[in-house]
Amino acid sequence: MGTIGFIGAGNMGEALIRGILKANLAAPHQIIIADVNQNRRAQIGERYGVAVSESNSQVVACSEVTILAVKPQIIHSVVKEIGEVAAAGGNKLLISIAAGVRLSSLRVCLSEGVRIIRVMPNTPALVLEGMSAICSDGADQEGLATAEKIFSAVGKVVIVEESLIDAVTGLSGSGPAYVALMIEALADGGVLMGLPRKISQELALQTVLGTARLLMEAHYHPAALKDMVSSPAGTTIQGIYALEKAGFRAGLMEAVRSAAVRSRELGQS
Repeated sequence: MGTIGFIGAGNMGEALIRGILKANLAAPHQIIIADVNQNRRAQIGERYGVAVSESNSQVVACSEVTILAVKPQIIHSVVKEIGEVAAAGGNKLLISIAAGVRLSSLRVCLSEGVRIIRVMPNTPALVLEGMSAICSDGADQEGLATAEKIFSAVGKVVIVEESLIDAVTGLSGSGPAYVALMIEALADGGVLMGLPRKISQELALQTVLGTARLLMEAHYHPAALKDMVSSPAGTTIQGIYALEKAGFRAGLMEAVRSAAVRSRELGQS
């Protein structure tokens, strides 16, 4: 794969570095990072033994693949800054993980022929259990394969059309917050019924983790697992009835829809 560069070394950038090294996709000397925060650059360099630079352009010049792990508010200025170097480098690949920023808006900052891929990861990548969606604006199968290999190091990957990235953002991008809210509510319910907070939270966390693993490994449909647990006139069906009355299912669907709509709005601004 050659040298992998990072412009931006925040939480997601660090997660990717850790995953890449663990998967042996690159050695520490094959990774170079730049970050506006000098202390952060030094910290990541020391922690992982990777090369550091003060120059975004130098990172691109030294790398076959450069991951743009910067905030959406500054990514256009970063792409303009590195565009000339990327064009001069031949077959370099840029990968943007900036939420809500369309490839077409980045493309106008680049010379024709510069390859760029867009990825929507999520925060469980921090523990190598992420879910990433990848898209391109052309037939760059090699670039897609490279991005898939990199992001598979921090979790699972799907390839989608860019028109679906807003839906991905609403579901898996924002989803960890929905799940965290649900876990908090489950734990609060346990406390309401007399459980100590620590025990209640452990019960809630392991229940969600175990259920997700069971669904994935046993290939159950969620409805089938729900029916397995629900006995006639039992406790579980009574709880499900309470959730249905509260609009639990519709609430989650509306959360995904609203977040996707907001992602689309941000992409058009």
